[in-house]
Order: sequence, then structure tokens, then C-alpha cells
Amino acid sequence: MLQSSITPPNLFSYRQYWAHRFGIAPQLPMSRAEMEELGWDSCDIIIVSGDAYVDHPSFGMALIGRMLEAQGFRVGMIAQPDWKSAKDFQQLGRPNLFFGITSGNMDSMVNHYTSDKKIRSNDAYTPNGEASKRPDRATSVYSHRCREAFKDVPIIIGGIEASLRRIAHYDYWSDTVRKSVLLDSKADLLLFGNAERAIVEVAHRLAKGEKIQDIKFMRGTAHFIKEIPVDFAVKDSTDFDKPGAIAPPINPYQEESPCDKSESANENEIKVAPMIQNIKTLREKTAIRLPSYETVKNDPIFYAHASRVMHGETNPYNARPLIQKHGDREVWINPPPIPLSTPEMDGVFDLPYSRLPHKSYGGANVPAFEMIQHSVNIMRGCFGGCSFCSITEHEGRIIQSRSEDSIIQEIEAIRDTSPAFTGHISDLGGPTANMYRLACKDKAIESACRKLSCVYPGICPNLNTDHSSLIKLYRRARGLKGIKKIFIASGLRYDLAVESPEYVKELVTHHVGGYLKIAPEHTEQNVLSRMMKPGMGTYDRFKEMFDKFSKEAGKEQYLIPYFIAAHPGTTDNDMLELALWLKRNNFRADQVQAFLPSPMSIATAMYHSGKDSLKKVNRQAADIPIPKSVKQRRLQKSFLRYHDAKNWPLLREALKAMGRADLIGNGKHHLIPSYQPAGTFDSPEKIQPFKTKYTDFGKTKSKPTFSKKPRSR
Repeated sequence: MLQSSITPPNLFSYRQYWAHRFGIAPQLPMSRAEMEELGWDSCDIIIVSGDAYVDHPSFGMALIGRMLEAQGFRVGMIAQPDWKSAKDFQQLGRPNLFFGITSGNMDSMVNHYTSDKKIRSNDAYTPNGEASKRPDRATSVYSHRCREAFKDVPIIIGGIEASLRRIAHYDYWSDTVRKSVLLDSKADLLLFGNAERAIVEVAHRLAKGEKIQDIKFMRGTAHFIKEIPVDFAVKDSTDFDKPGAIAPPINPYQEESPCDKSESANENEIKVAPMIQNIKTLREKTAIRLPSYETVKNDPIFYAHASRVMHGETNPYNARPLIQKHGDREVWINPPPIPLSTPEMDGVFDLPYSRLPHKSYGGANVPAFEMIQHSVNIMRGCFGGCSFCSITEHEGRIIQSRSEDSIIQEIEAIRDTSPAFTGHISDLGGPTANMYRLACKDKAIESACRKLSCVYPGICPNLNTDHSSLIKLYRRARGLKGIKKIFIASGLRYDLAVESPEYVKELVTHHVGGYLKIAPEHTEQNVLSRMMKPGMGTYDRFKEMFDKFSKEAGKEQYLIPYFIAAHPGTTDNDMLELALWLKRNNFRADQVQAFLPSPMSIATAMYHSGKDSLKKVNRQAADIPIPKSVKQRRLQKSFLRYHDAKNWPLLREALKAMGRADLIGNGKHHLIPSYQPAGTFDSPEKIQPFKTKYTDFGKTKSKPTFSKKPRSR
């Protein structure tokens, strides 16, 4: 459907609830005593979170809480409650409307465990970084305790954990496919994505006396249904993407992909199929039935198929509802929410946050707050579509940007009110550093597009890559009185940056503090293609610009590239080639990352099915290498830290098994030495010899020659 045909009410257009007369709370209350100070006898809404309560827009619970307060509701906070009983969930009394539950800014399992399934020793979202202040699968656990505390109060779940678990999903930590978190939590309603629109509408409807069971078919929500609405047609997902079919599926609406080039002589001309009225009506009233939970649980091919279909229904302007059966229950997943307009984004970020941790924490340090207290979020969303990333599934691929004036006002507020401010803004960014105000050139094309990425395998010709608005923002921000330096710490899409040399010059000259972190993720094309990341040629182009403009500015600055080990499709030979690239370019990675299969991502479907789910998934399709064993994952991480002597015994055994013993020795052309420094050999219990028979899906490349470049620091 055309974008212009969808016009949701403005977030701030609702008539305020009567309780707005109590005014604005300095911080949302966490105790009965604070409620009494505000003159409250009860809370209308209570938010339960796995994070400490920091009244800052970078913390989801604060943003949603302040948004609801702006609607006139009395909002209380229960942060990191003791989940072993219902007592902490009763501390603010019974909420008049509902409990809103979130695990926090992170999935609780990702927060609690490393990619190697080891328990983390700290939690950045807890006072003093203390670990174990939230349970595993916090959303479900908190929901059960709220139900125990007040049986009849509606329960609404949201946040990243609920968002990524809204359908049947592969769970890395149990190595099983789990049900939708709606069933595990026994919640009444699930909100996914950035949920301002949905939470505001639900709150006002409940306040008017509607029952939670009657609030259905709202964008950005998932819920149970007893029967399919009579005005909806249902298409089976296999009609769109047949598992096992070799030929490309036929689009049932007979529309050409709006991002495909036509056969016109003009290569830049994009052909868009006419939006016929009956086709629009058919799409609006068509739901797609995914394979049931029982099917995807027992058949990885159907799991990958369901993932492909789900990711094809993420554009809010053309997405259709999804249905998935769980036993005798039907989960209905509505299309994603309509993105916020710039005035709405401004309104959300201009709410009266104290920008401080709750006063009850005293002088305790909340590490995540220390990181972001002097940073400014300028946008949300990402159209990169990296297969291993969850940003697009949660925030969407359409960029939502704040106005320049709103951003400047926040910088000034930090300068004028933060006692710890020293003149340095730690970041102006968001999910990405340089997608601010970037969008499709044509709204009709954007509304019809179903591509997973606007920048892979190359930048779409319909994408506006003009960085001038961002350059203007940087210049205005650093010109403010009292601002000494503004750093850009968010992830940079260097494939977009190279399209604007002026932006790269601006960034390198004024906003890099000696080091700039970027994420090529890998060097080998077969791995990059499964990550949906650009090739290393783009990295080389960016590095050339970075070095050139650093030299012109008279600055000694360095790029710090990040890489991922054990991503689906990665062979040991791929990691060896990456290690050789690192040594050739004199990089020594201090921190390395192994792939973590987060719920619902495309790469997780690859991990579980053993197939490349970016292509047609069928039983005849070739398997791709999936590094799953602890030993192989450790080996692949060891290649990233080839310089660490503790990894040398494992690497020696592996290189011999791979037929690359020529890389063991004490010359400059060797990857690792033949000697072992005293005190660096782990006990046999920690490192077992690499005895597994070596197999690889790729071919070993010829040995590279090493350049004598100075080491990047």
C-alpha cells in the first residue's frame, strides 16, 4: 500500500488522562514513599525492568515511562526486582491499568552469557556492574511474578527480548526452538520494535474501559486469536517461498520488485509496477500462515523457510500479518509500527528526563550510564540488513531522525546541567553513525520495496547517500560555546561514507580521537556474502581516504577494525586467511567476537539449518560450514588473536592438520613461532590437541607476502 495511505495519529495528539493534574515527577517513583510525595494513591501503569532505572532516553524503560507520563498517566518503576517471590512486584501496589514488562536494554540471555555460554562476571546495566541481578529469560519470569502478585492485572511485554522472540525462535542457550514468548510468559499482549505508538494507544484504550482481550490487530503487536477474522484471506507461506522448490517463487500479486532495474536503456531508471486498487485491498486483508511451532521445532528446513518469510514482511508499508499455530493456540503477529515522524522523534527525546540514575542508588556507578550520559541519539533504525544483527528486526530499516534543533538543545542541556561534563560529547549517533536523514529517493518505491538491505550487494540507486545534513549538524554542534570536542563512537557504515568524501574529511579532521572503530567483520568474500557485508575493496577505499585526510589534518590516527569468528559459512581456512591479513597489516586485536546466534536473525536460521537462508532453502541445497563445536569456535577465535602466545599450541596443531605447517616458524613470513614462552602453555585440561580430522569447504589460497607497514595502535 502507498505510504501516504497510512496516517497514524500523532503521538502527542491524544487527550491527556485526568491524572496529568499531578504534574511531572522529578524521577518516576520506585517506592510508596515517593508516590506519596507526589500525591499519588496508586499508579496507573507500572513498568518492570531488568535494568537499573536511569532516567535517560537511551534507557528504554525511562523513554516509555516518560512517554506515558506525557499522556497524563501515573507511571511507577520496579527495577531489577527480586524474582524469587512476588513481594517486590507488590511494592507499588496494584496498577490501575497494566504492568509493562521488559528484560531491559538487552536480551537477558545475551546479558547473562557470553557467546561461549559462559556466565558474564558483570552487568553494565546494574549499579556497580554487579552481575546476576536479573533472571534468565527475564521477560517470562517477571510476567509470572506479576501474575502471582495481582492475578487480574493485564500484562504487556515489550523490549528487545520480547521483540526478537515474538514467533517460534531458535534459542542458542538451550539449542532448541522455543515457542513465542507470548506463550512462555502468559502475557496478554506483546509489543515489538520501538513501541511508542502501540503503548500509547493501548494505555488510552484501557483507560477508556476496554478489555485487554479486545485490543487486537494493532500494528506493532502480537496476540492470540481464537479465529481468523472473516474479512481476511489466509495464504500459506509455502505459496510464497516453497521449501524444496528450485525455481524462484511466483509473486502472488504479480508485482515486479521495485528495486530491480528495468530493461530500459537508462540504467538509472527504475520500473515500478502500478499499485492497482484491488491488489492493495488484497494485500491489506491477506495474512500469511507460517509453519506451526511444532513443525519448525522438528524441521530446521521449515525453520529457515519461516525465517525467510518473516524477514520479507518487515517493511511497515507493505507487510502483512503473520499467523503461527502453537498447539491449539494461534499467535497473530501484526505488521510493524509506522515509523515516527521527525516532530514525534523530537517530542520523545525532549521529554523531561533527569538524565540521571534514580536517587535510590546513591553514589553507585551504573557502567552503561557512564558510557552514554554525554552521548546524544540522533536517529534510530538501520537499512544495512546485516544477517547477524538484530537492529533491523527491532527498530526497522526506515531511518527515523530527530531535527537538528532538537539535537542541539540536548547538547546544550548536557553542557548546562551535567555535573560531570568536561566539554566532550562522547557520541552523536545511534545504531549507525552516518545514516542520519538518509532514505529512499521515492516514497512509492520505499512503500513497495521488500529488499532486506539498501546497501547489499551494492548501494541501491534509489538510496539517497547525501551526508550534507550530517555535516551541517556536526559543524553546528562543535561550534557551540563550551563544547571542546565531539566524538563519533557509533558504528560507521564506511560503504556509505565513501560516497561522500566531504563527510569522511569532516569526520577525520574533527571527530576522531586518535582511533576510529569500524567493522569489516571479515576479509573473505564467501563469509561476507552471508553476513550481507561489503567486500574489503570498500574498506580499502575508506582507509585510503582516512589516511589521506588524517595526514592533511596533521594528525596521527588509526583505524581499528572489528571481526567476527565462527559466523555461519566460515571455514577454518577463512579464519586463517583473516589472520594472515591481520598480520600483513600489523593488527593485533585485543578483543575478539565470536558469532552469537540471537533469536530471529537471518544468520541464526543459517546456524540452525546448516543452509544459506539468503537463498532458496531446500533439502537438496548444499550445506554450508557451521562452526558449532566448542573446539572449533575456540580455534576460530584463536586465529583472530594469532599473536597471543596462549593460542599458539592450539594453532600449531590446527595448522599441521590443515597442511599449513609452513606458517609455523620464527621468520617474518610465519604466522606463529615454533617456540613456546615459559608460563604461556595452558594445562592439558584447558587445551586439548587438535586431533579432529580436518575438513574444509573452501580451498587454501597461496601464501601472501607481508608488507613492512608500521603497526597500527
